[in-house]
Amino acid sequence: MKGRAFKLLSLLPAALLFTVFMVYPTLSVFYMSLFRWGGFSGERTFVAFENFKTLFGDERFLLSLKNQMLLIITVTAVTLVLALWCANTLTRERVRGRGFFRVVLYIPNILSAVVIAAIFSAVFDPSLGLINSLLGKTVLWLGDRKLVLFCIAAVLVWQAVGYYSVMYMSAISQISESQYEAARLEGAGRWRVFFSVTLPQIMPTVRITLTFFIISTINMSFLIVRAMTGGGPDGASEVFLSYMYRQAYTNSAYGYGMAIGVVVFTLSFAMSLFVNRLCRGKHESL
Repeated sequence: MKGRAFKLLSLLPAALLFTVFMVYPTLSVFYMSLFRWGGFSGERTFVAFENFKTLFGDERFLLSLKNQMLLIITVTAVTLVLALWCANTLTRERVRGRGFFRVVLYIPNILSAVVIAAIFSAVFDPSLGLINSLLGKTVLWLGDRKLVLFCIAAVLVWQAVGYYSVMYMSAISQISESQYEAARLEGAGRWRVFFSVTLPQIMPTVRITLTFFIISTINMSFLIVRAMTGGGPDGASEVFLSYMYRQAYTNSAYGYGMAIGVVVFTLSFAMSLFVNRLCRGKHESL
């Protein structure tokens, strides 16, 4: 009994912190989404689910939803492939300067979103930008509705590849060398070894990181959009959290902004659950 009481007391600080900083704010968002409130006045009007009815008829929100889903799918797919390739190459292949490349690969992850936005704003600059200088022509990368979202996706991939590569390198390094020797003795080539030995062994890590992909893409896309484009041109790069911020703190529609927050929370949770179930089934089949 004393041991059980000690365990409960040990867990109490963490439980209190989780409740105060996670559970309570989340429940507050759900609660405030049921009101029409400017955020700064004391007057609040209970409107039940009216904010949500308005939300799904809001063309700008639907555009931000489309943009966010495109970024999640594109960034996740490209980052996953590049991170797995980099991790496998720097762990399994004989590469000169392997340690140097590992450090260089990880550097983007230690930079703040503001610094990254400043770097790529200069790279995409139509007058003096690096890309236009190499192409020898003027392209409005961040000012073109068709190109701006892909520019944001490229920035997100550049920032994330190193972090996930390190996670996959750690997982690959734990695989027994005897499994690779057995595969080579059976005549398996590099690709066959990767898909038959490496990938099945690191699938639990891949499953965990896919959840990170979803959450980090939602968070980082807001920071990059906020710093680079402000949601422009004409809402073409607007994402979930940038639109929520605009409604809650710029347009003084706090309750409406919290309704967007509820949708973001629900969708991200549902996507994470779906990805985990999908990857668990894939892992079992492998």
